[in-house]
Amino acid sequence: MTPAQNARFWLIALVVFILVVWALSPMLLPFVAALAIAYFLNPAVNALGRFNMGRGFAALIILLAFTLLVVLVSALVLPLINAQLVELVGAIPGYATRIRNHFQPLINEWLAHLSPHDLQKIEGAMTQYAGDVVSWVGAVLRHVLSGGMAIFDLLMLLVVTPVVAFYLMRDWPHFVAAVDDIIPRGQHDMIVVELQNIDNTLAGFVRGQALVCMFLGTFYAVGLSLTGLDYGAVVGITAGVLSFIPYVGTTFGWVISLILALLQFEGAWPVFSVLMVFVVGQVIEGYFLTPKLVGDRVGLHPVWIMFAIFAGGALLGFVGVLIAVPLAAVLGVVLRFLVRQYKASPYYYLKKT
Repeated sequence: MTPAQNARFWLIALVVFILVVWALSPMLLPFVAALAIAYFLNPAVNALGRFNMGRGFAALIILLAFTLLVVLVSALVLPLINAQLVELVGAIPGYATRIRNHFQPLINEWLAHLSPHDLQKIEGAMTQYAGDVVSWVGAVLRHVLSGGMAIFDLLMLLVVTPVVAFYLMRDWPHFVAAVDDIIPRGQHDMIVVELQNIDNTLAGFVRGQALVCMFLGTFYAVGLSLTGLDYGAVVGITAGVLSFIPYVGTTFGWVISLILALLQFEGAWPVFSVLMVFVVGQVIEGYFLTPKLVGDRVGLHPVWIMFAIFAGGALLGFVGVLIAVPLAAVLGVVLRFLVRQYKASPYYYLKKT
């Protein structure tokens, strides 16, 4: 093929892949989740295989151990989260009353300086915005109940995902060999190098960031609970999970914890101790966890990751969130490769005539 034909071939392949993913997105969730689990656990299967253990048996052991770990953690954490969520929902009216009583005099003083016409405009705008919020919440609930979190889809996720993950882990070397076999021979070495770069990027970020999130969720939950903050476990675990998106988890946890602390505590020291939990967590993450577990080699800028996750969620829902980081890693490697090719081309060194 000529360079133009080669570029056209890969462009058509990319467009077809995007269209297929978009068309099949409603039923992809169990398979994408299984692929993520298999990719995450494949190194453990490889490690057991070094002890002359059959790959199928090794995959079964690792999957059962992973499932048991998830069940145990869920059994320990979910009742606590459920209890604190129920308490939090029950406490919201009280919090709302305290906030209203605190700000009502200020609002009344501000409203006293407004004309009747301005008051009427504000009332109309608030009514309109309230209607918009109710409509938005209703649309979200309808989407959740009819989309990927419906009961049938959840059952399919629980049943299909482990089975698919087992077969993927068992046959992983065959899939790798099959992909290697269809790579064009003329560009084989170059493509293999870039695929290895993609794998290094994914392994460095996904596996490392998952461990970072687990540590931060545990640290925040324990730290906030020790400060005496109500619902600290729920806030801490949620902040840890959201830490997969750079800066989002810490910002969420810091803001929510600060609001709850100001509503709960009277003195400044408890509020300061709550803030110190996040300061210490960020220091540990920034100077120890991320450099050791994730490293700088991944080449994924936080802004690029946040854009990919939000774009994936907007386009494909929860499936898009799951595949956002892998696709961001692939596109990052491809773009860096194209930049290197461009800088090595005669066009880069072309002088102005």
